[in-house]
Amino acid sequence: MPRLGKGAAKLTMRETYRPGSSAASAWRDGPSRYDDRVSTDEIAAQLEVRRDELAGELARLTAPPEAGVGVGFGKRVGDGTTEAVERFATTAQARSIAASLAAVDRVLAKIAEGTYGRCDECGAEIPALRLEAMPATAHCFACRAALEG
Repeated sequence: MPRLGKGAAKLTMRETYRPGSSAASAWRDGPSRYDDRVSTDEIAAQLEVRRDELAGELARLTAPPEAGVGVGFGKRVGDGTTEAVERFATTAQARSIAASLAAVDRVLAKIAEGTYGRCDECGAEIPALRLEAMPATAHCFACRAALEG
């Protein structure tokens, strides 16, 4: 197979992503192009599966310790330190999973309301490529960036 030089690869990239190309218009045109490929019923089914996975993982992480297993904090480094660090990590992971679960629940509610594909903050259509990459999003890129600081 012949090897292409760097200039050839750059030319191909420019041609593929030039303004007005199908990739640029798919990003700009919003959810209508995405909705043609995947129905909201299919998205809801996928999100329900994801919701069940997240709920199961959250239940596992927040379950109380088994009977007879205590977490002790002794005076020496090492006495209970591993358990304490593990609990801190588990708590952070549980918070992250709970946030993901809330996002999935919000998007499932938006599907039921008929507002899936519209940003919760500004009301604009969420671009199709963003929905394809992150079906559990309720915000356009600009609003998500503003919310995250």
